[in-house]
Amino acid sequence: MSSQGLIDPAAVAGVGLSGEEIRRYNRHLIMPEIGMVGQRKLKAASVLLIGAGGLGSPAAMYLAAAGVGRLGLIDYDTVDDSNLHRQIIHGTRDVGRSKLESARESIHDINPHVRVELYEVPLTSANALELFRPYDIIIDGTDNFPTRYLTNDACVLLGKPNVYGSIFRFEGQASVFHAAAGPCYRCLFPEPPPPGLVPSCAEGGVLGVLPGIIGTIQATEAIKLIVGIGQPLIGRLLLYDALAMTFDEIRLRKNPDCPACGEHPTITALIDYEQFCGMPAHDHSDYAARTNGGVPSITPGELKRRLDRGDDLLILDVREPEEWAISNLGGLGAVLIPMGQVLEHLDELDPAREIVVQCRSGGRSAAVILELQQRGFGKLLNLEGGINRWALEIDPSLLVY
Repeated sequence: MSSQGLIDPAAVAGVGLSGEEIRRYNRHLIMPEIGMVGQRKLKAASVLLIGAGGLGSPAAMYLAAAGVGRLGLIDYDTVDDSNLHRQIIHGTRDVGRSKLESARESIHDINPHVRVELYEVPLTSANALELFRPYDIIIDGTDNFPTRYLTNDACVLLGKPNVYGSIFRFEGQASVFHAAAGPCYRCLFPEPPPPGLVPSCAEGGVLGVLPGIIGTIQATEAIKLIVGIGQPLIGRLLLYDALAMTFDEIRLRKNPDCPACGEHPTITALIDYEQFCGMPAHDHSDYAARTNGGVPSITPGELKRRLDRGDDLLILDVREPEEWAISNLGGLGAVLIPMGQVLEHLDELDPAREIVVQCRSGGRSAAVILELQQRGFGKLLNLEGGINRWALEIDPSLLVY
C-alpha cells in the first residue's frame, strides 16, 4: 500500500475545508500524520458499508465524525428492538423504521458535511460490481457467508480493499483483504463451512459492546488506508477475545493457487454464492422463519390443532439451554437437544415417530431436519417461525426474544 494513501492526488487538489470544518477537525489538523492534507483526503474519499447493523453502526458513525466525504450504506432491513443493544446508530424511536433512513439521520446529526447515499436492496451477484465501483473502500459488516464471499470476489475483480470484520458471542476478527497488496478472504477461507456448523449471532448471541470494538477497528483501518498512515491489517488477521481481554494476530500469506487472486484465477466473474455456500444470503434474523430452508414445515396453528386432537408428535427443541430458560414448550412435552448435540443423541429419537423440530425462528431447526433426513428420518416437520411465532400466534404468555 502506497504511503500516499488510496486517494488520487488529483481528486484531493480540488478539495478545500471551510472555516467550520477546520474548527470541527482541529484535533486531526494538529497531528502531523493527518494535518490539512490528510483531512482533505478524508473529505475526498468514499466508503461503502455493507450493513447498517452491529458493525456498520460504529464504523459509519466514526467515519462520518472523521470527515469522510461520502458514505454509502447497503441494507434492506428495518430496526427491531432486539437490535438496540448493539446497533448504536439506531434508537428506540427508530423501531419499525428503515435502518438506512435511521442511519442517515444519525450520520447527519453527527456531521452534516457528509454525503450519504442509501441502497435499500439486497447485495447480489447482479448488482455488487455496480454498487462497489464508485467507492474507494468497501467495509464488510455482514453476518453470513454468501455475502462475505460475494464481497471478497467483487473487491478482487475491482481492485478494491475489503475491510473485513466478524463477531460472535465474545470474540471478534478484523483484517484488510486487498489482493493488490496481500491475500484476499479466499486465501484464508477457500471454502465455506458446512451449512449449520457456524451459528449466526441471532442464534448464538453477541456481547453488545463487541461490534463497537470491531466496527471501530474497521473504521480505523479505513482512515489509515485513505490517509496513507500506519500499518494496515493487510496480511494480518486480528483476533479479539473480550472475556480474556486479549488481542492476538495471525500472519496471512497470499495463496498462489487462490481461485480469486492467485496466479491463475478461475473466478473471473461473480457466481451464485447461495449455491456455493449451501445457505441463503440474508441479514434478517427471521429470514429462515419465512423461507423454512425448503424443508417440510408446519405452522403454529396447525401444530396446535394436531396436539389438541391428540396426535402423537414429538417436539424437538434444538436451541441452547439459555434460550430454553427464556421460553419453552416443555408443557407440551417438548424435549431439548441443542443443535450441536443432536447427532450424538440419535438413539433417543424414534424414526417411526413424527417429529416437529423447533428453534427460535426456524433456521437451526431446518438445518437439523436436513441432517436427520440424511440419516433415515422421514417424518419431520419444521415449526415455521419457531417458538417466537408460536408465542405471537398461540401463547402470548411466552416471551419473544
